[in-house]
Order: sequence, then structure tokens, then C-alpha cells
Amino acid sequence: MGESRLEGSQVKYAVVIEKGPHNYGAYVPDLPGCVATAKTSELVQRRIEAAIVAHVSLLRERGEPVPAPTTIAIYASVA
Repeated sequence: MGESRLEGSQVKYAVVIEKGPHNYGAYVPDLPGCVATAKTSELVQRRIEAAIVAHVSLLRERGEPVPAPTTIAIYASVA
């Protein structure tokens, strides 16, 4: 897997948001362990964005590689 060390440049990670019975959950396939939950989709989006920043910052502090985004997300239409 590639590594992203471009400090100061903007990197976009794919985020999956799922609706559960009582809340929304979000995760980042390219950043294992980077997750968030919330009562609304809007709030879970804000929380996962903050989680990504914190996750990447922690990896950098530890001197660990920051995975480059590789996940591709699409929507498929079916009849």
C-alpha cells in the first residue's frame, strides 16, 4: 500500500456511512480503526472528519506511515 507523507497538502479519503437501527456509523477503509458514530448523518460526517485528522496526526506523531487513499467508491444503479 502506498504511503502519504505530504504535509500541508490535502488528501481525500473515502468514507462509508451506514444507518443502523439507532444511529449512524462511519468508517474509513484506508485508515483501519478510524470510526465514528452519531445520531444523525450530518453529525457523523463531522465526527469522522475530526477522527481522520486525529488518526493521521497520531500516526505522524508516532512516526508511523500514513496510508495513501486507495479506496474507490461508486454508486451502481440497478433496475
